[in-house]
Amino acid sequence: MPDRSDAFSPAETGASPGVSGEPDVASSRSHRTGAAPTAGKGTPEDSAWSRFWGEIPPTLRLAGPVVAAQLGQMSMGFVDTVMVGRLGPDALAGVALGNTLFFFLLILCTGMVQAVSPMVSQAVGAGEPDTIERSVRQGLWLGIILSVPVMTLLWFIEPILHLLGQTDVAVDGASAYLRAIMWAFLPACWFTALRSFVEGLARPLPVTLITIFAACLNAGANYVLMFGALGLPALGLVGTGLASTIVFWTMFGLLGLLVVLRGPFREYTIFGKLRIPDPETLRELVDIGWPMGVARGIEAGLFMITALMVGAIGATSLAAHQVAIQCAAFTFMVPMGVGIAGQVRVGHAAGRKDRAATRRAGYASISIATTFMAITMVVFLIVPEWIVSLYLDMDAAKNAAVIPLAVQLIGIAAIFQVVDGLQIAAAEALRGLKDTRGPMVIGFFSYWGIGLSLGYLFGVHLGFGAPGLWWGLVAGLTAASIWLTIRFHRQTAPL
Repeated sequence: MPDRSDAFSPAETGASPGVSGEPDVASSRSHRTGAAPTAGKGTPEDSAWSRFWGEIPPTLRLAGPVVAAQLGQMSMGFVDTVMVGRLGPDALAGVALGNTLFFFLLILCTGMVQAVSPMVSQAVGAGEPDTIERSVRQGLWLGIILSVPVMTLLWFIEPILHLLGQTDVAVDGASAYLRAIMWAFLPACWFTALRSFVEGLARPLPVTLITIFAACLNAGANYVLMFGALGLPALGLVGTGLASTIVFWTMFGLLGLLVVLRGPFREYTIFGKLRIPDPETLRELVDIGWPMGVARGIEAGLFMITALMVGAIGATSLAAHQVAIQCAAFTFMVPMGVGIAGQVRVGHAAGRKDRAATRRAGYASISIATTFMAITMVVFLIVPEWIVSLYLDMDAAKNAAVIPLAVQLIGIAAIFQVVDGLQIAAAEALRGLKDTRGPMVIGFFSYWGIGLSLGYLFGVHLGFGAPGLWWGLVAGLTAASIWLTIRFHRQTAPL
């Protein structure tokens, strides 16, 4: 794997930005006014340990709104699952299959668009506002380029699902759901580009507020379109997909208006010069972004292929899998949000070429993410039945076979909580360095070489079913957490 330690100057590795080392958009705007950016300086008496602890508060301040946004976005999937669960196991199996495929493709593509984030973050640290503008514009163009083939695939997905061995009832539900939600793909990519811009400027609160509003809108739209209200017919799974489409277009529209109308975002000309692509910047964005997209796709692919293998076992197993994976995915949003905050702070420090601050920023986010997931591990182990009751009616006869299996899978999910938080925080810290190919290679060997292979061995070949497949998830995530942390440690070691 390539070594990107040359991102730092040896003469600057001992520099310290002070306790917080917290740059903001003012450092990039200073190039517009001619003012020199300023940064606080740590005193020689500061110990490395005290400077590390000093990194925790600014990381938490930045991570708070990002985590809230992640949870708000994830809550939409939670609400979808809970509401569809009231339609019965067959409907839940359909949305499980369709949701897994849609969000796998969305993660793959938005992972590429998220290359805007490290480009913006390092440009902020270096004080290069023109680079910020070009990066965001090409992120919007990249969203268009990626969305067209994906939307075409989703429209014609039904025969592919049959070839993958899925049950007829799951395929029928998933196909109807995907034809409704596919129209959300483009605005989701565009929202990601603008979100990367806003968060790269260390201003995440607008994204949080928009996402919380969107979560409320999603619940209302689901109710109206799924069950029928306000004079509209009950559309079931199709209603869920249409509700998501409305929500994603609303999210992009609101964030776009904010970028145009409100400071400090309106100081950057994002939409004004959007007519013609910039091949050079687009090429750089793709060069950084495709390993990010592939790495996210490899990780998501671990869960997607696991879901497909569970679906081949039967609708009951797939319904239990959907409940448990939603629980794990919901808690995962916290370390992912912390990791994104760490990526921004790592990128700012790397843009200033401050190696010591870069190392502290990465390890601060890794520590916070791992600590939180250790807490969730305990909760999963203590109250799995209560968690399942949030999704399923525990007294309904139709759920009798699903409930004990879902409880068992949540117990397994508890085991991988800590390593899941560790691996995502370490991966995001590396992306803040624009190190994207290393995490991609690590992800391939960890998730597919280890995770999927062992999952297939235990779950399918040895006949342990869904629990065996989930133990493969544990193995893959554990391997990734170890290798990614070691890589970040080596990339930021003092020269």
